[in-house]
Amino acid sequence: MAKDTFFRKNTTLNVHGKLIGLTQPKVMGIINITPDSFYAGSRKQTVEDALAQAEKMLTDGADFLDIGAYSSRPGAADISVQEEIDRLLPIVEAITQAYPEAILSVDTFRATVAFAAIKAGARIINDISGGGLDEDMFATVAKLQVPYILMHMRGTPQNMIRQTDYTDVFGEVFDYFAERIYRLRKLGVHDVIIDPGFGFAKTHEQSYELMRRLQEFERLELPVLVGVSRKRMVFNLTGGTAADALNGTTVFNTIALSKGANILRVHDVKEAVEAVKIWQACQQAGGKL
Repeated sequence: MAKDTFFRKNTTLNVHGKLIGLTQPKVMGIINITPDSFYAGSRKQTVEDALAQAEKMLTDGADFLDIGAYSSRPGAADISVQEEIDRLLPIVEAITQAYPEAILSVDTFRATVAFAAIKAGARIINDISGGGLDEDMFATVAKLQVPYILMHMRGTPQNMIRQTDYTDVFGEVFDYFAERIYRLRKLGVHDVIIDPGFGFAKTHEQSYELMRRLQEFERLELPVLVGVSRKRMVFNLTGGTAADALNGTTVFNTIALSKGANILRVHDVKEAVEAVKIWQACQQAGGKL
């Protein structure tokens, strides 16, 4: 392969006919329509609360909003497809109506839920299972022709904490992506974003190793999303709980930016946007973090 084409990462997304460039990092704000997500500050169970949070995040500079109605924290309760849809669709419809230019992502591993949310106004599918928990997901993404966030996870939210027996965590996560990207390409899915799945079926040390080697995912030539916001891998080091983990999250996000992250998925949009601005200023000044 010619030197000037080696590791040429795809840096655009086709979102409902609009090209979104990712050469400058983007920020995705998290809105959880759940009673039990691990960070209480992210829980917005009513339409009014979700709209208020959407407005705040968009004002603070969010490029995307990620709406989830199924808690994926370790040991989270399972809910039915219908309950997930009933929680999700009123919020997606309300935000789409109030902020028609907002780009909504739906955080679900179920093809039926993803299809319903896209028809209700969402534009991106964010699948924590990478197609592993619903055999119809890849075909659904191909049918809808929407950007797809392919995350690495083993098992389910209920048992993933016991699925951390890797011989080589980076190599196994890399191979997982390569195999699934091949399948998606065969189905005609063009816009894929990879997410290493920090904290999902991984020990803290395994997550730190993936962060250390994050830049090596560029060999897949796809945008990379990093989601470490207020996770246990942060406050395991800094102390306290998720409520105390904003500063540590910002540090991890800055490290991720320095290693090529294209999207930061966060609970705290303003602080993430500030981190991106500072990182960009250093790059434009010729500095290297």
